[in-house]
Amino acid sequence: MSKAYKKETLCVQAGWQPENGQPRVLPIIQSTTYKYSTSEQMGRLFDLEENGYFYTRLQNPTNDYVAQKICELEGGVAAMLTSSGQAATYYAIFNICEAGDHVVMSSTVYGGSFNLITCTMKKMGIDCTVVDPDWSEEELNKAFRENTKCVFAETIANPALVVLDIEKFARIAHAHQVPLIVDNTFATPINCNPFKWGADIVTHSTTKYMDGHAMCVGGAIVDSGNFDWDAHAEKFPGLTTPDESYHGVTYTKKFGKAAYITKATVQLMRDLGSIQSPQNAFLLNVGLETLPLRMERHCENALAVATFLQNHEKVAWVNYPGLEGNKYHELAKKYMPNGTCGVISFGLKGGRSAAEKMMDHLELAAIVTHVADARTCVLHPASHTHRQMTDEQLVEAGVAPDLIRFSVGIEHKDDIIADLEQALQFV
Repeated sequence: MSKAYKKETLCVQAGWQPENGQPRVLPIIQSTTYKYSTSEQMGRLFDLEENGYFYTRLQNPTNDYVAQKICELEGGVAAMLTSSGQAATYYAIFNICEAGDHVVMSSTVYGGSFNLITCTMKKMGIDCTVVDPDWSEEELNKAFRENTKCVFAETIANPALVVLDIEKFARIAHAHQVPLIVDNTFATPINCNPFKWGADIVTHSTTKYMDGHAMCVGGAIVDSGNFDWDAHAEKFPGLTTPDESYHGVTYTKKFGKAAYITKATVQLMRDLGSIQSPQNAFLLNVGLETLPLRMERHCENALAVATFLQNHEKVAWVNYPGLEGNKYHELAKKYMPNGTCGVISFGLKGGRSAAEKMMDHLELAAIVTHVADARTCVLHPASHTHRQMTDEQLVEAGVAPDLIRFSVGIEHKDDIIADLEQALQFV
């Protein structure tokens, strides 16, 4: 949008801008293909000489309007939607990495991202060094190699709730001439804009707070436009040298600040096809309209729940960056002064068995694998997602055997606390 509106306004108004007589609500363009009058015009589209749509596996108007809204919320120059958060992470990294390259990654990232990068992408010839986000700059510098192409981390780690020192990681990445890619799923652009602190590319699992209702899986990638690919041309040949699959186009020369997202769209989406469905993009847009309202309630409720748990005699520990005294509270105040997220992790004095018993007696909170939507939900990794591991293996993986991930919804906080209180009586 042309004016510098605040985020609350952008969530409602950005993206689809109807003209006279057009639908007020974002239309769902449910079409695989698009008609043109001449063969010549279609040819120009395929040569990237003209903008337009020709096949929904690459782009769809509904998706692009929603991507534009997310782009404006993050303060970027270009964005794209993907079929899932996992696809967004993969595309964001693979867009600038190939066999023989190397990635530096925070150890506390979401387990699916960790496995994608350390296992699946390793099979593709892309190596990874895992670093502790709390390491000093001297220690972090040692992780870089000549073939390092990017750094990947999360603003708020899932489920460890580690708050990333974005400025520190951006400074180190740039000193080694590579971009910082940050997954901003938990904080959302409402509570944190990583570009303001030096990050170069942001990813999202839109499945979480952005959708907000557990209705549609999706992902997004946003480029700040700030990283100078040509200044380090030898490191990023995919962007700075001719792409023979498009008659020798060089993305940085032809598309400028839009080079990164253009390449990810016309090359990766063309070949891999992880497009978000227009129906899901439509539902995502509906969720985005209330994102500021929901994030305010999520954070208010989570702080109240964390405070309750912290003072309960049967609770051994509570991890929530919004709590004073939390290890990451100061970083949270710096990067997310209006709140962090609605996810809490905690453990009970009775350990693993107590966690299972307490969860079985919850009435309002549901036991599900999902996180970060309007409904309060809970997961015990040792009993669910990591149940094949021994307690010793869980500790090695950074998941305490007693860790309970509690995603606080937007119900009334008194009801959420009352549900926890009655369930804890059975422990």
